[in-house]
Amino acid sequence: MMVLAASLSAGDVAAIIVAVIAAVFVAFVCVALVSLTRTMREMREAVDQLRRETLPVVADLQGTVHQANSELERVDGLLGTAESISVTVDSASRLLYLTFSNPIIKLLAFGAGTTRAVRRFRRGGI
Repeated sequence: MMVLAASLSAGDVAAIIVAVIAAVFVAFVCVALVSLTRTMREMREAVDQLRRETLPVVADLQGTVHQANSELERVDGLLGTAESISVTVDSASRLLYLTFSNPIIKLLAFGAGTTRAVRRFRRGGI
């Protein structure tokens, strides 16, 4: 072995060192690629599982949103009807007030005046 070591020049030793470093680097890259491939496979499986679990939930959510929209439309219709009834009752009560307030006031005034006249008449004040 000593004979072999003596016959190698400095360039040969440098080439062997570079070859060893390159081989170690290639081995490191291969290990990294295997690890990356394994990680990507696991990630793909996780994404597939997530898709399998999420799609039914999204479909249920779409159904729920559709049902909620239908209920909101129904409630909106009920609120519109209630508002219409409220306006009608308000108009009717205003009309009744305007129709009956003046005659009732006159009737009450006539009754008060009649009562006062009867009191005076009884007391002999007329």
